[in-house]
Amino acid sequence: MNLLRLIVCAGLFCAAATGVGSAAETETGKTLVVGLDDCIRLALKSAPELGEAQADIDQTASKLQEASSYRYPQFELVSLFGPAPGARRQDISPTVMTDRAFSFSNLTWFGSADATLVQPLYTFGKISENMKAATHGIEVDRARKTQRGNEIVLKVREYYYGLMLAREMKELVLEIQETLDKARGKAKKLLNEGSESVEEMDIYKLDAFSGEVRKYLEEAEKGERLALSALRARLNLPQSAPLEIGPERLILVEIETPEFSYFVDRAREQRPEYRQISEGLKARQALVEAAKSVYYPDIFMAGMLSFAYAEGREKVTNPYITDPFRHTYGGVALGLRWKLDFGITGAKVAGEQAQYNRLLSTREFASTNIPLQIRKYYLDLKEAEQTSRASKDAYTNAKKWAVTAIANFDFGIGPAKEIFEALQAYARMRASYFQSIYNYRIARSNLDYATGELPPVN
Repeated sequence: MNLLRLIVCAGLFCAAATGVGSAAETETGKTLVVGLDDCIRLALKSAPELGEAQADIDQTASKLQEASSYRYPQFELVSLFGPAPGARRQDISPTVMTDRAFSFSNLTWFGSADATLVQPLYTFGKISENMKAATHGIEVDRARKTQRGNEIVLKVREYYYGLMLAREMKELVLEIQETLDKARGKAKKLLNEGSESVEEMDIYKLDAFSGEVRKYLEEAEKGERLALSALRARLNLPQSAPLEIGPERLILVEIETPEFSYFVDRAREQRPEYRQISEGLKARQALVEAAKSVYYPDIFMAGMLSFAYAEGREKVTNPYITDPFRHTYGGVALGLRWKLDFGITGAKVAGEQAQYNRLLSTREFASTNIPLQIRKYYLDLKEAEQTSRASKDAYTNAKKWAVTAIANFDFGIGPAKEIFEALQAYARMRASYFQSIYNYRIARSNLDYATGELPPVN
């Protein structure tokens, strides 16, 4: 029975992995029966990770909006109101009088408004390259959101299959317990009839074996509860929510597995990490060009209108004299703004280039390690596939052995010891079969994740 215990404990370990999720209150006390696809939909709908990823997308979209807005005119208005000295036209005509002293009694009030309108014409890439970087940045964030969604799907599958494994282990223990109960009843009947094929020691052995099986049953039920709790947490449900999974059994589905190269090609086509790197390189290249554009000037068209009025000052209409407190003038001009620095722009360009080179190294790393990851999951899948077939034949023969041993015992021609050995072998092989199917489904889920398969959600 030590082997049976190890197998049951292995099942508990696979089923007991728990996740962290915030609970959402449910208004109904009805039991929610869900299948695997239902669990995936619920998890994706309530996952806080996807909310964070969407916030990143929105933030990058705001950067695109900001960058594109620089294409449009920028308007600035400055208005002032305050004291100003009074002035008369006769103070400068016919001669300029330079002996006028300042006097508080001569103060008056003025108001002014200066408006400027600047329309960029050509910036050598400052606007367009930043827009391009933001556009590719949005695609990077979308790919990252897809990646997080695939991680959630993978985790839900692990919990769901772990729960299925725990229930299969529980049913196996119940089957062994039922067989032992029948054998014990038969043994007591034969002992009461005075059969020489049964001794009282056989009853004690059966009782001891049954007690150990009940212990395993408690462990199996604990594993089932833990797996169900993990699934509730991942679905963002309270632990008190009544939840059940569908009646699907943990059986081997005979599906032809494609060649290894198929999975590698699929990963290159649709794995979000590849898309993140591809779009990220385009974004980084655009940022490098945007940093270089600072070396060049900005060409723009500008319009300006200035107005000021002070009641105690007479207006002077002379193109050589401008009164800051009372005037009206404006105009349109073609402008050039060029900012030169000594090393600052070069340092920024070098920094953006370093980030671009870093992403190139990340691409090389991914090109090497993603196929390696796929190969590991592919070999796990093939191993589980072969193990499932072999263990199925083994437990089928062990079942026949157990049935024969029990029948011989019933007829009084076989010892009780044969029942113990047959049931141990059957339990070990049957549990190994379930474990191999679980491993097969986990390996297949890992392959789906490694190749970037989309979640089966409408």
